[in-house]
Amino acid sequence: MSQKRPSNKNKGGPKNTLEKYSILRPLWIGLFIDILGFYIIVPYLNELRIIYNTTPVVIGFLLATNAVFSLFSAPIWGKLSDKYGRRPTLLVAEAGTFTAFLLLAFSNNLGMLFFARIFDGLFGGNYPITKAIITDSVPPRDRGVQMTNFGVVHTLAGVIAPALVGLLSIFRIFPPEFPLALPGLVSAGMSFLTMIVTVLFIQESWPKSLREKVEKEIKIKVHILKNKNALYLLTQYFFHTVSFMMYVGTLSMFIGFILGLDTFGVSMFLLISGISRAIMRFTVFKPTLNRLGEKNTTILGLLILVISTLLIGICGTFYHELWIFIVIMVVVSYGVSCARGLMMSKITETVTPKERGKINGYTTTMDSFGQIVGPIFGTFLIQSFPTFWFGIVMSTLAFVAFIMVFKKITLMQMEEYSFKSSESH
Repeated sequence: MSQKRPSNKNKGGPKNTLEKYSILRPLWIGLFIDILGFYIIVPYLNELRIIYNTTPVVIGFLLATNAVFSLFSAPIWGKLSDKYGRRPTLLVAEAGTFTAFLLLAFSNNLGMLFFARIFDGLFGGNYPITKAIITDSVPPRDRGVQMTNFGVVHTLAGVIAPALVGLLSIFRIFPPEFPLALPGLVSAGMSFLTMIVTVLFIQESWPKSLREKVEKEIKIKVHILKNKNALYLLTQYFFHTVSFMMYVGTLSMFIGFILGLDTFGVSMFLLISGISRAIMRFTVFKPTLNRLGEKNTTILGLLILVISTLLIGICGTFYHELWIFIVIMVVVSYGVSCARGLMMSKITETVTPKERGKINGYTTTMDSFGQIVGPIFGTFLIQSFPTFWFGIVMSTLAFVAFIMVFKKITLMQMEEYSFKSSESH
């Protein structure tokens, strides 16, 4: 059945929007700490290569291992949250992440490091459950705006992590055979804080009473894999995500390779990238959404990504000027802000409330797949072909997602169940 889309204009203004969804603030704090715990480990990867006398490919697989196992576990966590509630399931997932960081801290060989990353991937329920809580608590008219905050949280963690790593690198208080002891323990401490935040501040958005009511009143039972609208939007999100992860996963290597920047130069470039994305999200995105509406904003964002990713390849071949790449990077940040969160929001509207955790698990699976394929494929293109092919492939994938946005999709008319539970708290 079709659904008339509500107006995207927020009559109460940004301030009232923040107050209305203040229930989500502890959720963002917990997610930020969880992501920050991961980011402070990444700069140690080259050091691990040297300590264990291994190859960059092995370290690359070590980094990708988490995403590989999250690929399969995320839908399961989403389905469990549909059945047992978001809060208890989130706590179990956070406890698994905490344990994984402890395993990482006390790892003294590559085998133990891989085991720690596998364990963390198996308990990778934070993302789909967080998405499900937002879906429960926020009606469709505001959900896209809230979904874009995932990118903001990643950006802020990416900005703060380098400073924290610099501080941690000063202290060498553990034996050299435990190279990740200090960052692992700090990450475990941060993960433990997320559990405290969840226990004290995060309210159940999918309580048993509402689950039973929905089970009784909503008789629609369509398996997601047989839901043509859900599959269509998941496919669109897949093409977008692989293109986006090719950009994100190879950006530092691409810039270093093309412009010859050292580690400090690449770090400053990535810092500018993070700041620009945060600025775009908090300044330009909301006026664009209010003026154009969700669909046209998504179209604009996807079109920007088609053009800008193509320009990356062209400029990487013919124009090796730093300022050009900074401009393109800012434009990409704007396109991502306009498209990514709104696409995730629309996917949640193709299923019943009973399936929202599961569908958010599938979008997380798409993210995990992109994190695996994007960097590996992107690096292969940069090393094996002329640079413009890197841009052509990214742009082609982005173009498929852009074309798919014009199909009319039938949405579930279930908005009253989206945020009823949050209003009762």
